[in-house]
Amino acid sequence: VVQYGMNERIGQRVYQLPEPGEMVMEKPYSEETAAAIDEEVKKLIDSAYSATLSLLAEKKECVKKVADRLLEREILSREDMVELLGPRPFKELSTYEDFVRDTGSFEEDTSLPEGLKNWDKDKKEKLKQKVSAGTAQA
Repeated sequence: VVQYGMNERIGQRVYQLPEPGEMVMEKPYSEETAAAIDEEVKKLIDSAYSATLSLLAEKKECVKKVADRLLEREILSREDMVELLGPRPFKELSTYEDFVRDTGSFEEDTSLPEGLKNWDKDKKEKLKQKVSAGTAQA
């Protein structure tokens, strides 16, 4: 509300907040605006709290399944979650490229620097030799 200025009542205003350790002599807004900001922040918190309670009530059985399994094992893996709740309702992303696709950050060059391009060359050669030796013996 104060920092991003994205509130209908307060408007599209951004108030400069003090840096950590910086002395605050006076607020950059009036007492009336401060009260309005407090009210809007309370509305946001109340709305998020209400949505959370509603979601927990809606997903109560799922929450119970996970809680019971946690009491059994303490740590759950992705596989445990899929077993308990089923697969995710959306495609899972697993690579950096997947995560940054369509964000405007894909232009970043993620190729290896020239000095690292063949970092595993020896390992690949040894593996190739083992496979060739195994094929020759068979």
